[in-house]
Amino acid sequence: MCKPPVAGLSKTRLAAVLGAERAAELARAFLLDSAGIARQLATREHAALTAFHTPDDAGEAMAALLPGWRLAPQGEGDLGARMARAVEQLFAEGAGRALLMGADAPTLPPALLELLLAALRDGADAAVIPALDGGYCAIAFARPLPALLEGIAWSTPAVLAETRARAGALGLRFDELQSWHDVDEAADLELLRLTLDGARPPGGSPLPGYRASATREAMRLAG
Repeated sequence: MCKPPVAGLSKTRLAAVLGAERAAELARAFLLDSAGIARQLATREHAALTAFHTPDDAGEAMAALLPGWRLAPQGEGDLGARMARAVEQLFAEGAGRALLMGADAPTLPPALLELLLAALRDGADAAVIPALDGGYCAIAFARPLPALLEGIAWSTPAVLAETRARAGALGLRFDELQSWHDVDEAADLELLRLTLDGARPPGGSPLPGYRASATREAMRLAG
């Protein structure tokens, strides 16, 4: 789930501190590294890759950033509706499992995503990698579950708790793996720097973070 980096529109909370251009440069780096994480996972799992993009007319820009990727517009609605649509499309096309990730966690360990898919093989209906800010970095589905994504207060610290509660109400097995961190606020940049230096996020996975070459360079330039 992604969008092209555009100064003034990308990472606006970071832009308030770093400036629009630097925030957009970081957004581009996060996207490229997230794509690298996904490619590594896809190679290991023999999986197909799709970049679901917003806005819907961003296909040309996304093709330039992600050459060789299959592209699909996210369509209308809140994030939950767009995620549900993406999952339904993947299963309609024959997928046996579906995993959605964004572009805000450029150091997310590919091995942690492998464990996410393993949870589905072990019987989970859905599974997540929690984010330290109360959301999640990735979510995987054993089948389409649009009701799991309805009525969630997206972009708030309540996302994971509300999703967990919704899973319980639906009688689903909802597995939560060890947490990782994403980057939304300027305060998140210090934790990102520590992770790039080899530190583990507080309460996070013991797995090493992704090398995130593009993010390393963008952080160096950002100062």
